[in-house]
Amino acid sequence: MQHRLSPGPLLNQKGELSEAGYAASLVRRYERSAIKGGAARIKEWDYYLIHNGQYGVALTIADNSYMGMLSASFLDFEAKTETTISPMFWFPFGKTNFPASSETGDIVKSIKGASGSFTHESGGRRLRFHLDSFGKNGAFDCDILLTDAPKDTMVIATPFAEQKTAFYYNQKIIGMRAGGSFTIGGVTRSFDPADSFGLLDWGRGVWTYENTWYWGAGQGIVSGHRFGFNIGYGFGDVSAASENMLFLDGVHHKLDRLTFNIPLRDGKEDYLSPWTFSSNDGRFETAFTPVLDRAAYTNVGPLLSDQHQVFGYMDGFVALDDGSKLELKHFLCFAEKVHNKW
Repeated sequence: MQHRLSPGPLLNQKGELSEAGYAASLVRRYERSAIKGGAARIKEWDYYLIHNGQYGVALTIADNSYMGMLSASFLDFEAKTETTISPMFWFPFGKTNFPASSETGDIVKSIKGASGSFTHESGGRRLRFHLDSFGKNGAFDCDILLTDAPKDTMVIATPFAEQKTAFYYNQKIIGMRAGGSFTIGGVTRSFDPADSFGLLDWGRGVWTYENTWYWGAGQGIVSGHRFGFNIGYGFGDVSAASENMLFLDGVHHKLDRLTFNIPLRDGKEDYLSPWTFSSNDGRFETAFTPVLDRAAYTNVGPLLSDQHQVFGYMDGFVALDDGSKLELKHFLCFAEKVHNKW
């Protein structure tokens, strides 16, 4: 079943989801003041991933109530290396003032040694970031403009069966054109909108303490068309809809259920060996060759985060709503598994 959301407020008077399901835009209105799931459980973030065929950057500003974060990653797909620096700030509890929609409003945050802003301007989104120290590489600076947003996006409203006032409202905007540059330690790299793309993971919700998610996305050119996908599952009650979608020239094609077939070695995930992806409707059947695992592990008191965001190349085929197939050849994308106690 794939239930499409109707317009209206996201939450009812009890602070529960008014409706679970998917949409192609933010048809449900998010209001932080309507939340009744506990102030310490509210989590809000904007995550951007920008890349071309050689390298990429990821930028995050997050307000997770008891902690916030400004995070930047440099991804080198040719050298198969990555660097991630994530300065934290404590107990923001909403004072970061995240907007209630991805379509309007800006995020601006500065802490000691770091600053970031995600702002709207005519024709696009401006992403600016600065870190005084980016590991051993000197300072990090970027100024990136995302334009040509697609007509359709992936939107899903997901409840949690174990707590009626918990939910996740999520939008993925896949395949914006990216221009601009970033500088690390005096070395500048550029993005050309002809071959560089950016995606936004926009998240607002009340999360339960422990959960695991699988998420994957890709964006680029296939057979002369702008193409992207979003796939995922693992947390919450997704009986109303999945978050699986294809995008061709900005138009969405809804998929049903998918499975990430991550290989095992000695009983544990072997993230850098070849994966496969399979679907219950036969519309997403691909192989995945990893080149880079952006791994991070934190275990402090009651908090745990075990993250593996794996970048690589996808080969296989996907099927559009009309049954026509697209062949993916060496298509750059990522797939991740994240386990959190937070």
